[in-house]
Amino acid sequence: MLEQYGYVLVFLLAGIFFILMAFITGWVFSPNGLLGLRYKYKKEILEDTYECGVETQGTSWFRFNISFYLYALLFVIFDIETVFLYPWAVSFKKLGVFGFVEMVVFIAILLVGFAYAWKKEALKWE
Repeated sequence: MLEQYGYVLVFLLAGIFFILMAFITGWVFSPNGLLGLRYKYKKEILEDTYECGVETQGTSWFRFNISFYLYALLFVIFDIETVFLYPWAVSFKKLGVFGFVEMVVFIAILLVGFAYAWKKEALKWE
């Protein structure tokens, strides 16, 4: 039994070693670290915005409408939840009536959330 704990201890020590080496390497090669290595950038390059190799036109700082975020959030929520339908469909015969009722409750919860979003006009595009 102690032999099994020995394997765990070896893996734990190896993991701690690699994590410490990552921190030590980052500290040694950081600008304020032991060696103080860094690449000297020109100030214009650091302040320039870069997108697909095309020069920016106008300002790159502007506000997005909150409806974009709401649509993205609703899409992610309903998309991820519908992924749960696939394993249920594959094992539908094994689950029987209990699995069917459970999925009906799950879809009902989804529909309640969808109705709430519809009522709050989160899906209204302006």
